[in-house]
Amino acid sequence: MTLVNIVSSINIKGGVTSPKSFFSGGTHCGLRRKKLDFGWLYSSIPAKAAAVYTQNAFQAAPLKVTQESIAKEQKLQLVVVNSANANACTGKEGLENARLTRKYASEEAGLPEHLVAVQSTGLIGVQLPMDKVETGIRSINLESQDAASFEQAILTTDTCTKHASVECEIEGKQVTIGGAAKGSGMIDPNMATMLAYITTDADVSQDALKSLLKKTTDKTYNQITVDGDSSTNDTVVVLANGAAETSELDEFHPEWGAFEEAFTKLSEELAKKIARDGEGATKLIEVQVEGAATAADAGKIAKSIISSNLVKTAIHGADPNWGRIVCAAGYSGASMESEAVDVYLGPIQVVSEGLPLDFDEAEASAYLTQSDIYIKVKLEDGTGAAQAWGCDLSYEYVRINASYRT
Repeated sequence: MTLVNIVSSINIKGGVTSPKSFFSGGTHCGLRRKKLDFGWLYSSIPAKAAAVYTQNAFQAAPLKVTQESIAKEQKLQLVVVNSANANACTGKEGLENARLTRKYASEEAGLPEHLVAVQSTGLIGVQLPMDKVETGIRSINLESQDAASFEQAILTTDTCTKHASVECEIEGKQVTIGGAAKGSGMIDPNMATMLAYITTDADVSQDALKSLLKKTTDKTYNQITVDGDSSTNDTVVVLANGAAETSELDEFHPEWGAFEEAFTKLSEELAKKIARDGEGATKLIEVQVEGAATAADAGKIAKSIISSNLVKTAIHGADPNWGRIVCAAGYSGASMESEAVDVYLGPIQVVSEGLPLDFDEAEASAYLTQSDIYIKVKLEDGTGAAQAWGCDLSYEYVRINASYRT
């Protein structure tokens, strides 16, 4: 049976509770004026865990506590998340508050502390009001499967929730992978600038889980950008609880390819949702690069183009300024033969072998008014290919970020 037959299409209504034995919920604890601001994600079975973290030097206190927890046994059962306060640049008091959050949550859930992870997102440099956090912790319901409230509780400047699930067949059994994410501004992962939670009822070896998360992160989450800013907090966490009752999966399992494809498909969907919801965004931009010397070079070129403010503003204004695209490709640091570069705006080729074509600018401009924009760069240096995702840069982005604290 081919992978096409055993990996389902994305279920846009799915989420973190789609896999077996996962539960989640959210509540309002007072960190925000009215909106949900405290969420939890729980597995009734201790789950193998892996995570990737921001590369920002000012790594927030909750990340350090989460790393402590995972390091103990490489397993988690409960993740608690607050929005509106990042608990970053908060010194010893902030670290103590993150550890207290873990302690209180473990007591509420009846779990060892090392099976609890702590996450925060929001304003930097403000101490967590622990009385409000404790209110949220006391609301934890381990039997809740209200994924929608969890998805709402983790948001900051996002305009919508981001969630999905996908299924694949392993050993004749249905395996499900679900996910939820937040991110709208301060998006340029490395790994950074967003929160994402992936759950699966597959049983995956610890080494394979870590390797898959790193590989997938480099291909998806690290290939998105909104504004080029890397956050102090953000993390991708994956939990695999084995409730589907397959044998343990790793790279040598005959059906590993199906699981990897499904995992990558879900991560790409969440990454695109984040890019589409960039602050002030009106368009999703996807850059496809093929024919690069290596996949790494292709990734550099795609990310450089999608990160260019000049490209992003040109797309916002529906200006088919191909020169900005080749310029961004040229300074990407990737090896390339500049005289063998073709560029397409959607179906319209604008550059051939490094030289401009006499294309219909009105037609190209009309294409750039669409909500989904595809830029393709074709090289003749090898077989390397990659994608990157981002959004246009609008006046609204400036307005949102000029008044964020108010």
